[in-house]
Amino acid sequence: MGETFPVQRTCPFAPPPEYERMREQAPLVRASLPGGDVWLVTRHAAAKQVLAGTGISTNPATPGHPNWAFRPEPPTPEERAAAQEFAVGHFIDLDPPEHGRFRRLLIPEFTVRRVKELRPGIQRTVDELIDDMLAKGGEAELVEAFGLALPSLVICQLLGVPVDDREFFQARTREMLSSADGPTASHAAIMALRDYLDTLVAKAARQPKDDLLGRLIESGQLTHAELVGVTFLLLVAGHETTANMIPLSALTLLRHPAQLATLRENPDKWPMAVDELLRYHSIVDWVAFDRVAVEDQEIDGQLVRKGEGIFVLGASANRDERAFEQPDEFDVERGARHHVAFGYGVHQCLGQNLARAEMEIALRTLFERIPGLRVTVPDEELPIKSDGPIFGLKAMPVAW
Repeated sequence: MGETFPVQRTCPFAPPPEYERMREQAPLVRASLPGGDVWLVTRHAAAKQVLAGTGISTNPATPGHPNWAFRPEPPTPEERAAAQEFAVGHFIDLDPPEHGRFRRLLIPEFTVRRVKELRPGIQRTVDELIDDMLAKGGEAELVEAFGLALPSLVICQLLGVPVDDREFFQARTREMLSSADGPTASHAAIMALRDYLDTLVAKAARQPKDDLLGRLIESGQLTHAELVGVTFLLLVAGHETTANMIPLSALTLLRHPAQLATLRENPDKWPMAVDELLRYHSIVDWVAFDRVAVEDQEIDGQLVRKGEGIFVLGASANRDERAFEQPDEFDVERGARHHVAFGYGVHQCLGQNLARAEMEIALRTLFERIPGLRVTVPDEELPIKSDGPIFGLKAMPVAW
């Protein structure tokens, strides 16, 4: 009998307690799912080995891929075909060399230099959102007013979404990520966004601009369907993660006032603090780190056979005592740049520079402009997202 998986979080500041037990047990442990057993990677060194491994596939179409193990019955050919059609352009689910075709086109859009050029626009957006909160009085709901809004508006700027369409775009992204109205409403929002992006790509193709979408079109290397898939992937991958991290990070800093004071006195330490927040929370955990072995191999002393599914537990690897001293302690001066919150190897998050910039600017400005910020309910009353693959807060009422 293998481990139960996935395991829900119960605390905003810690991964499931079962992870520590599994990590002590072995670098890889077995978990039982309805469709068969999978390997769970618990330690930092093993996580990097899997994520950088050449005998490993990330493609859900590869036999044995663990995502299908959540179902008691294997998918039908029709279901597989529909999933593959929807995923056209979702290059994170492709293996080399096809993965590299997309990544090479996008790398120039997310370099340190390019993100530095985007910082003034991000700063303006952050200031406008805070202006709106302050204008409405002495309280706000930080998830909706700030966390969800900022990355959506940044993605709009990146993709060239017209200003008049941004309210629609933001509303659909909120609906897509909300569990309040159930999966039907979320699916409807996803399809509405796909339809919108289909139209946006078609319009951009008729008169490409000097922006991310225009440059992808002008490259001539992607089909219309691939362009729609890439833009949708950038939206999903770049929105929910940052949207969840911003309120959760604000809460964490409020619960560590001495460390927040250090950052106020030494703003040059914000980049280091952001990496510690990413390590400490690891909100994506296993969902982005699904793999399958395509050849027999040894991973940190454990034989993994071809066709066996693997989930890397990012939240466990980032709390591994072998890689981080006192890993359960939050320390903004830790220097935790070797965390795996963005993955590792060829599939390491393409937008990590942008995510870091958004978090740094959002958090620094929030605490500079609203120094009296406080949460208005006890931690135990904050609703957490324990029912989805990406962790976060459903709401965070604040006042000042």
